[in-house]
Amino acid sequence: MAQQALPARDARLGKPLGASGDEGARATLRSGAGRSGRSVSGVALLLPDGSPDGTGRPSPLSALAVRPLAGRLARAGRAEGLTAHVVRYRRRGWNGGAADPARDAAWAVAEVVRRYGDVPVCLVGAGMGARAALHAAGHPAVGAVLGLAPWFPEPDADGGPPEATDETGPEGAGASAPEASGDGPARRAADPVKQLVGRHVLLVHGTNDRRTDPELSYRYAERAKKINRDTCRFEVHSDGHALLQHRSEVHALAVDFLLGALFAQDFARPVQDAMAAPPPLGLRMPLAAGFGASLRR
Repeated sequence: MAQQALPARDARLGKPLGASGDEGARATLRSGAGRSGRSVSGVALLLPDGSPDGTGRPSPLSALAVRPLAGRLARAGRAEGLTAHVVRYRRRGWNGGAADPARDAAWAVAEVVRRYGDVPVCLVGAGMGARAALHAAGHPAVGAVLGLAPWFPEPDADGGPPEATDETGPEGAGASAPEASGDGPARRAADPVKQLVGRHVLLVHGTNDRRTDPELSYRYAERAKKINRDTCRFEVHSDGHALLQHRSEVHALAVDFLLGALFAQDFARPVQDAMAAPPPLGLRMPLAAGFGASLRR
């Protein structure tokens, strides 16, 4: 007897944190402004880490790992009307040309527009989720992308399409895969950057990351900077993939970047300097110890 196929899983948004969530409603009640939460004027979508391959259900630990940052962003942006959601993927892996988390990220942005209307979105990804965020940045609602320890496969690795080149745009419309020659399979095209034009982009990477190569994220940032001056990259010296040793500084940097990019608040001086500096300075900016303590927020 033939096996019955399991029902397809859909991507979904986790419970809202911030202006439209329970925390926002409680804050509104305390202020005496009524029973509904503050109106949403911006959204942060948190995209968890994953693995290069895998069609099974994502590990719940990946979503839990980004939830503290989601909460920190939601609290910091509550006065501005920020809401944060953790995106729940359909599958645990990138899966080559399927680019499953990038598709889920694009769906999540469209779902935000359906729910909240024309509000700016910041895509915040970790590891594989950072790559998904960068790929999905072409949606008109996306105003900023924050990638933490972004994962990029080696150029000759089987970690992606052949993908769209910079000339074809983020969706790869009209793109054709490089043809294989008699010498072997086609070389995997570089991840696209053209979709980042007009967005604020920040990448953060630990110099001791043994899971995702910091040099590959630098090369990506270098390409992005050529077409988008609002791109910068910070290095967290001696920290690993999860950026746990300097978590408070990383979270403070994320807050400062999001509030500046989505709500036109002034960036902290190190972020301003990184945005203004040419490569390599603005793409290898060290994240100073105690960064969070030096901010007004």
